[in-house]
Amino acid sequence: MKKWLWLIMAMMCVQWLHAQYNTIPFTPDGNAYYEIGKDGVRVVDPKNAQKTVFLAAKQLTPPGHTAPLEVHQFEFNADGSAILLFVNATKVWRYPTRGDFWVYTPANQQLRRVGAGLPDKSLQFAKFSPDGRMIAYVSGHNLYAESIAGTDRKQLTTDGNRKLINGTFDWAYEEEFFCRDGFRWSPDSRSIAYWQVDARQIRDYYMLNTIDSPYAQVIPVEYPKAGNPPSPVKIGVVSLNNRFTRWMQFEGDPAQHYITRMEWSGANELIVQRLNRHQQESKLIYCNTTDGSTRTFWADFNEAWIDLQGDDPRGWMWVNKGQDFLWVSEKDGWRHLYKISRDGKTVTLLTPGDYDIALPLSLDEANGYVYFYASPQHPVQQYLYRVKINTVQLKPEKVNGQDLPGTHRYQISPGGKIALHTYSSHAVSPLEEWVSLPDGRPLQASKSIARMKESTSDNGIEYMQFATQDKVLVDAWVRKPANFNPNKKYPIVFYVYGEPWASTVADEYGNHHNFLYAGDMDADGYIQVSVDNRGSPSLKGASWRKSVYKKLGRVNVRDMAMAAKHIIQLPYVDKDRVAVWGWSGGGTSVFHLLFQYPDLFQTGIAIAPTARIDFYDNIYTERYMGLPQENVEEYIKGSAITYAHQLKGNLLIVHGTLDDNVHYSNTELMVNELIKHNKTFEVMPYPNRSHSLMEGEGTFRHLQGVYTRFLKKHCAPGAR
Repeated sequence: MKKWLWLIMAMMCVQWLHAQYNTIPFTPDGNAYYEIGKDGVRVVDPKNAQKTVFLAAKQLTPPGHTAPLEVHQFEFNADGSAILLFVNATKVWRYPTRGDFWVYTPANQQLRRVGAGLPDKSLQFAKFSPDGRMIAYVSGHNLYAESIAGTDRKQLTTDGNRKLINGTFDWAYEEEFFCRDGFRWSPDSRSIAYWQVDARQIRDYYMLNTIDSPYAQVIPVEYPKAGNPPSPVKIGVVSLNNRFTRWMQFEGDPAQHYITRMEWSGANELIVQRLNRHQQESKLIYCNTTDGSTRTFWADFNEAWIDLQGDDPRGWMWVNKGQDFLWVSEKDGWRHLYKISRDGKTVTLLTPGDYDIALPLSLDEANGYVYFYASPQHPVQQYLYRVKINTVQLKPEKVNGQDLPGTHRYQISPGGKIALHTYSSHAVSPLEEWVSLPDGRPLQASKSIARMKESTSDNGIEYMQFATQDKVLVDAWVRKPANFNPNKKYPIVFYVYGEPWASTVADEYGNHHNFLYAGDMDADGYIQVSVDNRGSPSLKGASWRKSVYKKLGRVNVRDMAMAAKHIIQLPYVDKDRVAVWGWSGGGTSVFHLLFQYPDLFQTGIAIAPTARIDFYDNIYTERYMGLPQENVEEYIKGSAITYAHQLKGNLLIVHGTLDDNVHYSNTELMVNELIKHNKTFEVMPYPNRSHSLMEGEGTFRHLQGVYTRFLKKHCAPGAR
């Protein structure tokens, strides 16, 4: 139900990655970064943009090859004597995490392929051991380790298969918990801790490839629908010496819990985050790797659900030489940053106040600071702040150089010396500058965002805030067409999402540009609008976000409808030409709005929508709705198909038949229900396309045409 969209998707994905991970490969000293190109790898000094060749194309060309390796990522071992190169990156569901690995040793300038003899493009998450002498990786759902020289390769697990997964994850864990890399080297390099996901009891959803051969090919995906128990997950520690795995012993039924995070916290100790199935209780647990015993030392509870720390599953932020760590909690009604002592007995609130932080971003332990995103005054915007780790500040310190209103993102180097600062707003496409921290001063005056911003101009987008008739204060943006005349009436198109996964009203560049419209909506005389709703991940407090618990399809939909009702009453809006469109969760919202509020919306375009809540995966759905066995009525009320008989307007449904995320069966179910009630509608299936509809020659051009023709036909452009 997430919005993995086309061009806007690509841009948002880049912004999301910038927000979640340090995607820039910084040099170890944090003063420069690496730039990967077809001609090799260069070191770039951000102070003057000077580039120095680090790995030339010749060095990246294996013996017998005529072209250099195209490097996707790379890492050094502990002493810099070897470099691990990730090439031929191939997508596994969402991200390119499978491919080939090569190791380069500068001393003898030799390249060697890792995992020689294993199938091409089958290796995942290869990484050096802490002592820099070994490389571990996953292939065929099993763990391997081998020396840098390629000798003494050991297969550490042997039972892995599509349904019993070692060192990585199934579809649901990857999609909902961002878990992909499923193993961790021990500090002494003698063992590896790893997840084992047992999906043998998870039923397969069968997708059908019906166009590549005369007979349909079945594509199974282990997919736990809402109401079905999770895949049982174990944590094991395997010794490289004897290949024996010791399993950690957790209390309770593993099929009623999730293990979402795991790291080493000592020489013979792991730290684990475990959620109960309802995702209302988060326990932090220490595991003794010598005997497998476990003990809970801290817990958090929420009557709705517990959010993860962010989308980066790579571990805890340890501070004070491992005596404390930083953690995010909503225990006081706001998303705040806490410092928790190693024993869990001392908990210190580091960000007091009635505001949310967005994400903890980076540590500067040398100066005693942690950086994070927040926007205490304007929740639709985002800025970089910092607070002291060991001294409670009444107010967070805003980093300099963020005077321009909008969304500011940073990729901070190790040690917090420099950062790539990216700025955008509803009126300004993304601008980048390198800055020093903590003063925020540009490293290159010619690349100053403040200077570049001088040449930009507003594009007719207005942000507004108003109370609906339910006294809910919502944010919205309105984009008026070119040559706008307030004395005329214009068609209006609402762009919606509505689910707890994302907001469409952030003050950043992108959401205001309808990439599916083949033409210029401004020139064609359309008003474009998007509104926020309760349940969105806006920085408005936990009560705003959690108010949709067990009420999806109702509270969030009513907020969008009541906001639309307010906007439609503006004197320049034509109430007879009101359209709404959305993708994924947004497509589901289109169903609800068109069905539940048929007198407000005449036209709807639903792309990759769900028809019934319980047709989606258990992790996402049960987090926000509880278990269907416990509240069947709420699931019925929250499902769009319940209201399909109320359709009055014009509906177009678009869906890829190989959508592994929101299954195509949702559309077939809705089609069947609409036929039952003698409703007229249109459907555009895209054979063998996934949730993003990115596959196949001509797909995007065709989708634009279908979308635009339907909109123009049923919500005619132009002022009247």
